[in-house]
Amino acid sequence: MMNENFPLIFERSQEGRMGYSLPELDVPEVEIELEEPYVRKNDADLPEVSELQIMRHYTALSTRNHGVDSGFYPLGSCTMKYNPKINEDVARMTGLSHIHPLQDPDSVQGALELMYDLQTSLEAITGMNTVTLQPAAGAHGEWTGLMMIRAFHETNGDYHRTKVIVPDSAHGTNPASATVAGFEAVTVKSNEQGLVDLDDLRRVVDENTAALMLTNPNTLGLFEEHILEMAEIVHGAGGKLYYDGANLNAILGYARPGDMGFDVVHLNLHKTFTGPHGGGGPGSGPVGVTSELAPYLPKPLLKKQHDRFVFEHDRPQSIGRVKPYFGNFGINVRAYTYIRTMGPEGLRQVSEYAVLNANYMMRELQKDFDLPFTQHCKHEFVLSGKRQKKLGVRTLDIAKRLLDFGYHPPTIYFPINVEEAMMVEPTETEAKETLDEFIAVMRQISKEVKENPEVVQEAPHTTIVSRLDETTAARKPVLTYKKE
Repeated sequence: MMNENFPLIFERSQEGRMGYSLPELDVPEVEIELEEPYVRKNDADLPEVSELQIMRHYTALSTRNHGVDSGFYPLGSCTMKYNPKINEDVARMTGLSHIHPLQDPDSVQGALELMYDLQTSLEAITGMNTVTLQPAAGAHGEWTGLMMIRAFHETNGDYHRTKVIVPDSAHGTNPASATVAGFEAVTVKSNEQGLVDLDDLRRVVDENTAALMLTNPNTLGLFEEHILEMAEIVHGAGGKLYYDGANLNAILGYARPGDMGFDVVHLNLHKTFTGPHGGGGPGSGPVGVTSELAPYLPKPLLKKQHDRFVFEHDRPQSIGRVKPYFGNFGINVRAYTYIRTMGPEGLRQVSEYAVLNANYMMRELQKDFDLPFTQHCKHEFVLSGKRQKKLGVRTLDIAKRLLDFGYHPPTIYFPINVEEAMMVEPTETEAKETLDEFIAVMRQISKEVKENPEVVQEAPHTTIVSRLDETTAARKPVLTYKKE
């Protein structure tokens, strides 16, 4: 139900009020005959309000949003960390924000140099031979990498390689990207330690294997200790190893996917390298490859020739262009600024504090919630609400209750191989005081589950919108305003 103290802008409408003024028309009027379906027969039913009213309306709406600038956002697997505002300042510099992708390359050499430097930085960070900045987001990068793997196998006549192996704890985009790229997704099981079961991997890998998609640390926040042996198994069968870069935040400066045996890497610049994402996107999903796969990279590829930066279009084995122009340039600028600001030692400290924060929270919260995997984690960890479920309170209820305390809930019910899962990622940017406050709230909720479960089951109590009928909301969503 809506808060009645905050009427919608339609309810404030009064005939004759106007909240805008347009400048006088300074171009000749042109009569254009439109086809019947595109001609409006009646005026748009828009509210008539003053400029002050509409400003207050949108300002009030903005305060309902939750983001990293307004509160703790421990969304596991998504790395919702603080985006330094210097990134925004640089991205808004006129020499970068006012250029056009169709300009002659000679007139934007500074921007191209920035892109080239970002590529080489990402190559060094990942241990890859060549990087492209074209893909627009993580899943787009996954698809791009898989299409290159497909092109490689087909060039060698291996059309029978149709299987892509994904762990049972994988991100949902992995099997989806494999399917869209024309492969069959095959699941490999996790063992009791939450890592890929090597015996099961040997069982599913065969002459039809195109690739294994993996993130390391994995979705449970655990480092795949036997990654070199896994690479040997896959490569021994003629397959390729694909690295999902969603969790790179945990190993910056300490380990590189290329050194683990990966052939393709996608990165989420909007996660690891502090570009805004979610409602504040767009994202950016650069892809790096070994020299063996470099011929298949999307074209055009940015290269340095002597003292100039040029786009190389003559790439006969390329999978082609995967995005108009040259990627999401503004996000790339933000990532470049972050990398140059932090430097090698700063990026190493990112991982140190991300891992420290996650392990601190995990050890504190395991006193009140089940911890399915007890070894040290990396950047994130997964709790289970099985203990609370036995008392009639679900993980969903706990997530809703967190809203009453001003926190965005962690990821819930994922990964699917953990019952009543809660995946928490504090990131390196949060202070210990914030972690302690969140821990205290989680403990209070655990206490409420035992002493007053109804308060949790009926949460949230303080938000603008109370608990929804989620089934109806999913199947019959109301997407437009309707007058009573």
